[in-house]
Amino acid sequence: MKIKPDAILFDMDGVLVDSMDSWFTSLNTALKAFKLDEISRDEFIEKYWGHDLYDNLDRMGLDHEIGRLCNNIYGENISHIKFDPNIKNILNELNDYKKGVITNTPKNSAFQILEKIDIKHFFDVVITSDDVNNAKPNPEIVVKACKILRVNPEKIILVGDTNSDIKAGKAVNCIVVGLNINADYTIKNLSELVNLILQ
Repeated sequence: MKIKPDAILFDMDGVLVDSMDSWFTSLNTALKAFKLDEISRDEFIEKYWGHDLYDNLDRMGLDHEIGRLCNNIYGENISHIKFDPNIKNILNELNDYKKGVITNTPKNSAFQILEKIDIKHFFDVVITSDDVNNAKPNPEIVVKACKILRVNPEKIILVGDTNSDIKAGKAVNCIVVGLNINADYTIKNLSELVNLILQ
């Protein structure tokens, strides 16, 4: 079954790029600077990955100053980011569709990532956690992107890889494509998205 969306919204971390190691390293560096215990990789993945940084700190009972330091030193760890070498070809094949990025990553860090791998120009809008009051799983970030793109949320595809993405998309009746996670449609890599959409 082919889908014909009015626009495609992409989560960034875990979908467009694999930035887990860069965030994991940055957070532990910030915790260490505040003389706090570092967290294990398993704990980071299980409890905190895919959620807003400051929401995570609230859940950990920690000061937001740690988050500000984490963001400030993030650029030093951007070399840890991995991405599909075919990502530009994939986005280029979807050139006829409006596209946006919706990410819980703060704006400065998000733009560093998109510019590092030279894909920012593929997107009509980039909405980050700095642009909304409530990060995913709240759907506010999805609604804002749709408003800017002038599309109905029910007629767009949201591509995500975490429960936060799925919940945000389903809250406003998007067609949700899960990257290695159960959703309306599930794909194993982004190239499958092209096959799902194009004739």
